[in-house]
Amino acid sequence: MRLLILHGWGGSDYPHWQAHLAMEVAQNYGTVSFPLIQHPHFPSLNRWRREVLQHLQDFKPDTVVCHSLANTLWFHLAAEKALEPVKRLFMVSPPSRTTVIEGLDDFYPAPLPETLYSQETQLIISDNDPYITLDEARETAAHFAIPLTILQDAGHINAESGYGKWELIEKLVMRNEK
Repeated sequence: MRLLILHGWGGSDYPHWQAHLAMEVAQNYGTVSFPLIQHPHFPSLNRWRREVLQHLQDFKPDTVVCHSLANTLWFHLAAEKALEPVKRLFMVSPPSRTTVIEGLDDFYPAPLPETLYSQETQLIISDNDPYITLDEARETAAHFAIPLTILQDAGHINAESGYGKWELIEKLVMRNEK
């Protein structure tokens, strides 16, 4: 497995579940890349686009795990048809495509592309995520005909909502890899 982990706004430093996932994959002899996209606290769509496209070209992952704003970036890249297909894509806690947050203006509104450029995609959200409604998550999953997993009371599924080591994502990502 060649796993690329893409963080959201502010990064996903330890103890965030993405940091735990990177360690778990590496401990099981997978190849993992968990780059810090510049400047995580002051993201720019153009800068993030360039960096992630370069990383995708250089690393050539077969599995990608996006959290939060990284999902919004993936929507933009897919709408631009700038992506090469990957085997698996995990989209965790994507914000609403109509999010309004000062400083993130160039990311929104986000497009709803025709395809996500993945053979298999899994959308995972929480029933009380402050950045997306259940209805929008269901509409997104239906649009792409992908499975939707809804966690109970998990907030934005980050370290602040108690998601450090997260066995579900580790099992999903590591499936068929051992």
